[in-house]
Amino acid sequence: MAEQRGLTGFRRENGAVGIRNHTIILPVDDLSNAAAEAVAAVVPGTLALPHAYGRLQFGPDLDLTFRTLIGTGCNPNVASVVVIGIEPNWTDKVAHGIAKTGKKVRAFSIERHGDLRTIEAAARAAAEFLRDDSEKQREAVQRHEVMLSIKCGESDTTSGLGSCPTTSEAVDRWVDAGGTVLFGETSELTGGEHLIAQRCVNDSVRARFQEIYDNYIEMIERTGANLLGSQPTQGNIRGGLSTIEEKAMGNIAKTGSKPVVGALDSAEAPASGPGLYFMDTSSAAAECVTLMAAAGAVIHLFPTGQGNVIGNPIEPVVKLSANPLTTETMSEHIDLDCSGLLRQEYNLTTAGDQLMEVIDRTINGRLTCAESLGHREFVLTRLYPSA
Repeated sequence: MAEQRGLTGFRRENGAVGIRNHTIILPVDDLSNAAAEAVAAVVPGTLALPHAYGRLQFGPDLDLTFRTLIGTGCNPNVASVVVIGIEPNWTDKVAHGIAKTGKKVRAFSIERHGDLRTIEAAARAAAEFLRDDSEKQREAVQRHEVMLSIKCGESDTTSGLGSCPTTSEAVDRWVDAGGTVLFGETSELTGGEHLIAQRCVNDSVRARFQEIYDNYIEMIERTGANLLGSQPTQGNIRGGLSTIEEKAMGNIAKTGSKPVVGALDSAEAPASGPGLYFMDTSSAAAECVTLMAAAGAVIHLFPTGQGNVIGNPIEPVVKLSANPLTTETMSEHIDLDCSGLLRQEYNLTTAGDQLMEVIDRTINGRLTCAESLGHREFVLTRLYPSA
């Protein structure tokens, strides 16, 4: 039944398919958060995305911030964008990057105008965009047109046995349908990174993946820190995972069995066709999902053991768990209870069918638990301190 359900989405000006229809107010920097949030308050139905950064960054760190902000505005779940920044150059840079998709975007800078005039002008543009966006209609779309991303969190022993293998069922089916799937969590591959390297489709992709992984681990080791308690986390340890290698096996279990066709930088959009892609990301939930949404993913699968409450403002997050305690005590956060898999009430194929049904309903407009609870975690990744 899940495979036969008709899927609908919003086809954007560049042909990309989204499953939500957001009008967003995007601040370029932390100084513009207040104005962006004021516009969203004046124009209900729009969505502000406040964040903590955007000033005195440089080099690759600044490039990543631009890539994330522009990618967020370009995401197919976004219909139109009002960009607000403290000064015009960077504000226009973000707006111009988004405008390449063909969607409506307006830029407003606060310098020489002040908050009040900026809020008024931006609110007028936002109200116009919202009215136009409200007329956009869903149309029939194919599964392969919907980009999927995956990440696990608050993992425990049930993750590697239940929710992650269930996720792998969806991943393999997505790739078989000609779709694109993103996975990451660079440090949480430790001890199993060779398994991903073996699945890389050619030597070039394998070398790029290994370079990304080695650089990340070198960065961690350079600090001289003992990561116990961070990797595995306190929640992982409480859930029965004693080493990063154990955690990595569960993490890798959700990636399915298909070849890895590309290795991407953080927030980099796939450019070489469909398939399974590795992306260099933090293992922090909000950062990882933000980066994947910036790369164009429009729906996210999040297997959890101990229970994670993550959401994202523009990419719906579907959470599934095979831990019966979690599904009972945190039921308002769990979109799919697959604990029956561990009780041998059904097999993995059936669990995959159940997940596909949830995915398809989410694509067609049903809100996820995180959306209904207002979880809108939007967190930029930083590479090093500001100048």
